[in-house]
Amino acid sequence: MRRRIYVASAERAEVDAAQLAFDALFAEVQSLSKELDAAAGDEDGDDEGEKTKRKTPPTGRRDLAATDLPVVRVELTDPELEGKAERIGFEESSRLGYERGGARRIVVARAVYKVAEPAVEAAVEPIADAPAESSPVTETPRIVTTPLPRELFRRALLAPSMIAHVLVSKYLLGVPFYHLEQSFALQGFSLDRGTMSRYAEDVGATLGAIVEAARDEAMRTAFCLSTDATGVRIQPGPLQERQRGPCRKGHFFVVLADRDHVFFEYQERHTSAAVCSMFKGYSGYLQADAHAVYDALFAGRPPVGRPPDPEQGPPPKEVGCWSHCRRGFWEAAVCKQTIGVEGLRRIDAIFAADHALADLPPATRKLRREQRVRPLVDAFFAWVEAEAVVPRPRGYATSALGYARNQVGPLRRFLEDGRLRLGNNGSERALRPVAAARKSWLFFGSDDPAQAAANLFSLVASCKLHGLDPESYLAEVIRVMPYWPRQRHLELAPRYWAETRGRLDAGELARPLGHVTVPPPRTTEEQTATE
Repeated sequence: MRRRIYVASAERAEVDAAQLAFDALFAEVQSLSKELDAAAGDEDGDDEGEKTKRKTPPTGRRDLAATDLPVVRVELTDPELEGKAERIGFEESSRLGYERGGARRIVVARAVYKVAEPAVEAAVEPIADAPAESSPVTETPRIVTTPLPRELFRRALLAPSMIAHVLVSKYLLGVPFYHLEQSFALQGFSLDRGTMSRYAEDVGATLGAIVEAARDEAMRTAFCLSTDATGVRIQPGPLQERQRGPCRKGHFFVVLADRDHVFFEYQERHTSAAVCSMFKGYSGYLQADAHAVYDALFAGRPPVGRPPDPEQGPPPKEVGCWSHCRRGFWEAAVCKQTIGVEGLRRIDAIFAADHALADLPPATRKLRREQRVRPLVDAFFAWVEAEAVVPRPRGYATSALGYARNQVGPLRRFLEDGRLRLGNNGSERALRPVAAARKSWLFFGSDDPAQAAANLFSLVASCKLHGLDPESYLAEVIRVMPYWPRQRHLELAPRYWAETRGRLDAGELARPLGHVTVPPPRTTEEQTATE
């Protein structure tokens, strides 16, 4: 029974002695076949002594003109030659794009010009006593093709609109690539999952510069960070080095920075070292569940086995989660334990009193909490202390009381500032797309695709936070990114995209492809007004 359970979960069949013997014989037959082919090549008079390799002829770039997709034509002209040189035609190529309603074949027509350039012929030796003659001047035509605009991927098959559609389908709606492949086949064109996977990894890695800029700003300026984590499956190593065994487990951490940014970060392990490296240098409020991996961070000490880091700085202030505290009493109440019912009643009263103050300014909310919520909190912990000293067997009630007793300080922390929240439900909701869709994806190929996916999750979640259309945002940012200065990536973050987009040329953004003019950086007065 144990073999059935664990071998099935590893998705590997047991290799017996007969299979091993067959593999050895098959390898021997292949070796003999190669020797016979080499001998036959020598008899045929092969000069190099090697058999000519037979390769399958490449199929080349797929012909999008053979599809029945609607056509969107984009004509690119050269501003310096237009009207000055003769336009003799267009050089056309196709991309696969997407518009609301279906896929499109985007025809990129680059204007071809015939430019006349003066050319001087070789001088002729003058004859004695003959009048001097000027050298004849002729015009030599030169063919000039309008250059392609800057792109994230040169001569790519997919246009930014189709890339954005594929990414949003997976990282927002949870549709795996093999379902998208089947859907596209029904629409009349072919787009394999391997191509989509490569685009997802490359785009995620490239747009990670925007996520990193947003993360740096959050670590500098955020008042409170909320975090949580969930696990994902990772395939074990490169294909040629992969050994028999199941997928290993990686982790996605989500961090909510006030109401400004949402960013995900992939970590190979759910350990104290990973947590300390993520929040290194941050000293504000940090809200998390009471997992042991956060103990070293909040205590300001290095993880076990690590030397002290002089650049760590003061530790962040731990903010407890009343929703996690309530969960333990709810489990006890489901089992019909009196302690659980009483704990639920008291915690629900705290939530109800605080919810009535939700629309007040932070300063006013802090004063009202002192008057209405603090007495309920004091009464709750007095009741917990009284019940904790009563001997009782281990169970849900004992665990719930122990959690509340160990988290007295973090659970009281929300009374220090009106901007702090009672629960950490926001970060758990942000993890829901990952938890809901990982049954369809099954696994990530390695750590690099997982980190690229974390960047894409970050941008999509931040778009939802600021009311942006993720598909339109990604399509436009993919177009803008090749032109944008590296030191200004923060302006492309979803928090600032509405303001940045208003400074771009709307006509340029409306085209599927083409040049994008970068506006000058914002002045100090504009930045202050925006903040």
